[in-house]
Amino acid sequence: MRGRAGESRLKLWLLLRANRLVVAGVLTVVVFVAFVAVGTGLSPSLPAKTGASDPIETLFSAMITAIVTGATLVVTIGQLVLTQENGPLGDQHERMAGAMDVRDTVAALTDAPAPTDPAGFLGAILGAASGRARSVRESVHSRTDADAEQEGSDGAAALRSDIGDLAGSVVENAEDVRGQIEGARFGSFDVVFAALNFDYGRKIARIERLTDEHGDRLTDRERTLLTELRESLSLFAPAREHVKTLYFQWALIDLSRLILYAAVPALLVAGAMVAVVDVGTFPGRTLGVDHLTLAVGGAFAVTLLPFALFVAYVLRILTLAKRTLAIGPLVLRDSGGSGESDDSE
Repeated sequence: MRGRAGESRLKLWLLLRANRLVVAGVLTVVVFVAFVAVGTGLSPSLPAKTGASDPIETLFSAMITAIVTGATLVVTIGQLVLTQENGPLGDQHERMAGAMDVRDTVAALTDAPAPTDPAGFLGAILGAASGRARSVRESVHSRTDADAEQEGSDGAAALRSDIGDLAGSVVENAEDVRGQIEGARFGSFDVVFAALNFDYGRKIARIERLTDEHGDRLTDRERTLLTELRESLSLFAPAREHVKTLYFQWALIDLSRLILYAAVPALLVAGAMVAVVDVGTFPGRTLGVDHLTLAVGGAFAVTLLPFALFVAYVLRILTLAKRTLAIGPLVLRDSGGSGESDDSE
C-alpha cells in the first residue's frame, strides 16, 4: 500500500485511514458550502423562489421520507449482520471447534499459547514467520566452503543471495507490521490496516520459485525450514481474513447505530423546516448571502448527515474488500512490476 504507483496517499488516507466521523463531517460541510454557493449564485434567489412557490416544503418533505426509509433499511442491515451470529447449537459447536483448531495450530507454530486479542494473534504468526525466515538464512549461510565447492561457486552464491533476499524481505516486512499492530485496539481499523501491509502472497510465490530453481542445492533440513516458513505465511492469510470479517461486522453495527442516532435530529430539523420556515423566518443578508439560504443549506446538510455516515463507512468497507479479494499468491492489481516485488497488497 505504500508508495504504490498511480495511487495518491491522500486518496488512500481518505478511503481507509481517516476517521469515519471526520469524513462524514467533511462531506456534510461540502454539501452545505455547495448548496449556499449554488443558492446564492443562481437567479432568482432562494427567497424569491420561496415567495413564489414553496421549494422548502417540497425539499424537506422528501427528506423526511428518505430519512425514515434509510433508517429502516439500516436496521435491516444490522439485523442481517446479527443473524450471522445466531444459529442452532450444532452450528455454534462447529464454529467453536474450528476456532480452537486454529488456536492449536498457532500455538504449535509459536510454541506458546495463542493470544486472545486480534493484534496479538496476528503478531504471533508474524513473529513465527520472521523466526523461520532467519533459520533458513542461517542454515544456508552456515555452509562450509567444501559444500560450496561441491555445488559450484556460482550456484552456491545464487542460493545464498536468493535465500538472503527472501529472508530479509520476510523479516523486515513482518517486524514492520508487528510494530504497527502492537498496542492497536480492535475496532479502530488500526489492526486491519496494518495487516494489509504484510505481503504474504508474493512471499509464498517466491518460496515456490526458489524451491523450484534451487531444489538440488537445498538440503533436507533447508527444504523443511522453507516448508515451515511457507506454512506460517499461509496461516497468516486466513487469520487476516478472519480479523477483516470481524471488522466488517463491527463496522456495520457501528454504522447502523450512528445512522439511527443521526436520524432523530435530522427528522426534527426536516420537520421544523416544513412546519415553521417560510420566506420571512430568516430576513436579511450577511456578506451578500441571504440568511434564508444559509438556514436552508445548513438544515439540508444536517438532514443528509445519515447519508454522509453511510458513504464514509461503506467507502472504507468496499475499498478494503476490493484490496483483499484474493487470498494466497494471486495478485489482482498492477504494482508497476513483474509481480515479484514486495510492495504490500
